[in-house]
Amino acid sequence: MSVSAKHIATFILGAAAGYTLSKYHSMSDEEKDKFIAGLKEKANKFKGEAENAWDKASDYFEELRTKGTDALKEHAANAESILKDLFGNKTSTPETGTK
Repeated sequence: MSVSAKHIATFILGAAAGYTLSKYHSMSDEEKDKFIAGLKEKANKFKGEAENAWDKASDYFEELRTKGTDALKEHAANAESILKDLFGNKTSTPETGTK
C-alpha cells in the first residue's frame, strides 16, 4: 500500500484535531469561551465567503449559458455553407451513391 497525498493530509488533519482537543481540555472556562467564540466567528466568515462564491458561480454559469447559446446561434446559421465549402456541393447519399 503506497502513501498518497490524501493519506498524509488525513494524518496531518487528525494530528491537528488531536492537538487542538488536548489544548481545549487544558484551557480554563474563560479561554474555552473565547476559543469557541473565535471558531464561530471564523465559521460565519467562511460561510459568507462560500455563499458569495456560490452566487458568483451561479452568475458565471448563467453568463456562460447565454454566451454559449449566442455563439451557437451565430455559427449555426453558417454551418450549412461551411459544410458545403468543406465537402463541395455534392449531394450524394451514402446508401445509393447517387448525386
